[in-house]
Amino acid sequence: MIIKLPQAVVLALQHLNQHGYQAYAVGGCIRDQLLGIEPNDWDICTNALPEEMLACFSGEYPVYETGLKHGTLTVRVLDMLLEITTFRVDGEYTDHRRPDQVTFTSNLEQDLARRDFTINAMAYHPEIGLQDPFEGRMDLNKKLIRCVGNARQRFEEDALRMLRGLRFAATLGYQMEEQTKLCILQQYPLLNYVAKERITVELNRLLLGTDAVTVLREYAAVFTYLIPEIKPMIGFEQHNPHHCYDVWEHTLHALSGSERVLPVRWAVLLHDIGKPHTFTCDEHGIGHFYGHPKYSEELTRQILQRLRMDHQMVQTVSTLVRYHDVTIEPSPHHIKRWLNRLGEEVFFLLLQVKWADASGQGKLGMDRLELLRKLEQTAQEIIQQRQCFSLKDLAVNGDDLIRLGVPQGKEIRTLLNFLLDQVIEEKLHNQQDHLLAAAKKNIRSVK
Repeated sequence: MIIKLPQAVVLALQHLNQHGYQAYAVGGCIRDQLLGIEPNDWDICTNALPEEMLACFSGEYPVYETGLKHGTLTVRVLDMLLEITTFRVDGEYTDHRRPDQVTFTSNLEQDLARRDFTINAMAYHPEIGLQDPFEGRMDLNKKLIRCVGNARQRFEEDALRMLRGLRFAATLGYQMEEQTKLCILQQYPLLNYVAKERITVELNRLLLGTDAVTVLREYAAVFTYLIPEIKPMIGFEQHNPHHCYDVWEHTLHALSGSERVLPVRWAVLLHDIGKPHTFTCDEHGIGHFYGHPKYSEELTRQILQRLRMDHQMVQTVSTLVRYHDVTIEPSPHHIKRWLNRLGEEVFFLLLQVKWADASGQGKLGMDRLELLRKLEQTAQEIIQQRQCFSLKDLAVNGDDLIRLGVPQGKEIRTLLNFLLDQVIEEKLHNQQDHLLAAAKKNIRSVK
């Protein structure tokens, strides 16, 4: 079996070997290569001590002391940044996140034994071959996520490993080995020790996984711990002829039908999170959720801010949740108004959310899907034909109105919006002479 290493990695391994040291490409890059995936990063481990690595590479390659305390240097080889780490054994993890101290070792197997999962505990050298003491390659073939050694100990050391395991299950479509699964379902409260930013990184990657829905369903207890607002959704019956699932199952079915685009995935996950709080039942026993989009938006904003999501993502996802249930008529002028309100990017993201929401209703949502196809087709035609739906598309601007004698200030904006409204309603052509003539007539009326 041959793993194809980038030239920069080969040169780094050879350089260490020529100075008398062992060295291997290690970890996720080997896993990805065995899966036929191009690795994002390449890591190297070696029996060279940090000061020996410094002496080995300094003067020949740029070296950055990025983690010298834990035995890690970053070396630039052929414009590739490589993290090179001394074989090590980790000490006690009192914060359930990082070792208090590390001990360097000359034994590769001891280094691999400290890693999280067997599929990440493999090393490779082009002349020596694959080093796989914990049968990671076998687990790849079995499509199995299994801890190296004792699962309980691995998760007590670093609680984030639980979310990493779930992320691998979601992105690779793998099953969790039984003991590993049991320990996650018992130890997930340790995630309280993990920084919100790190949790969010893993949740983002998990949600984009092809098997995210399976993981969310199977490990709902973990996700309700991280996002307690989800818990009331589980098993909450809707008592409504438009829905054949409870709120949580509808959400999961909607996620199954959603595009793997991060703001869409978050919006679909949270779009009905306000439903249990807005439920009412009429005299016929029909359930209603009046005002649930607004309530869901408020909860969404709180959740994403708590997860330290960046401002733009919070705004986009909250907007999608707010409007997920709004009726958009298929007429061109109505679509142009929504394009104007949301912008092109968010408008089409909203259509994706609405599509997922409808698909999560099973056969009951088929009519909505047909309407959404028409909406998307009409919107694409509007954009391709460069029809006007925003102030930047208008054939006149503020300077044109100033030359007409309109005083600078609010009146210019008001008049421009009036002209845009007339163009959207197709009462005026988007031509400069038409718009200026209309502006002259309406200067006073729009004050």
